[in-house]
Amino acid sequence: MKKSINFAIFYIYDSLMYMAKTVIEVKKNPNENNSSVLRRFSRRIQESGIIRKVKNTRYNLRKESKLKIKKGALKRLSRRKEIEKLKKLGKMITK
Repeated sequence: MKKSINFAIFYIYDSLMYMAKTVIEVKKNPNENNSSVLRRFSRRIQESGIIRKVKNTRYNLRKESKLKIKKGALKRLSRRKEIEKLKKLGKMITK
């Protein structure tokens, strides 16, 4: 027993930026086979730019907190001070 599919609807949700959603809908025409529907769906996804957005935000880093930035700056200053002290004492070779 063979069941025929009269229509097919594919949805893809893009919940990246502040839960904004992008819906891509493709309906199957009566004389159309499944591979062509899938091809049209893939093309629509490419055109919408969803994949590009996902790949761009894949390795997205958060901003460092102000406290962490200040601590890093203080650590660098103290390291520089220590290196200058060692250079003056002749314990560190200058380049």
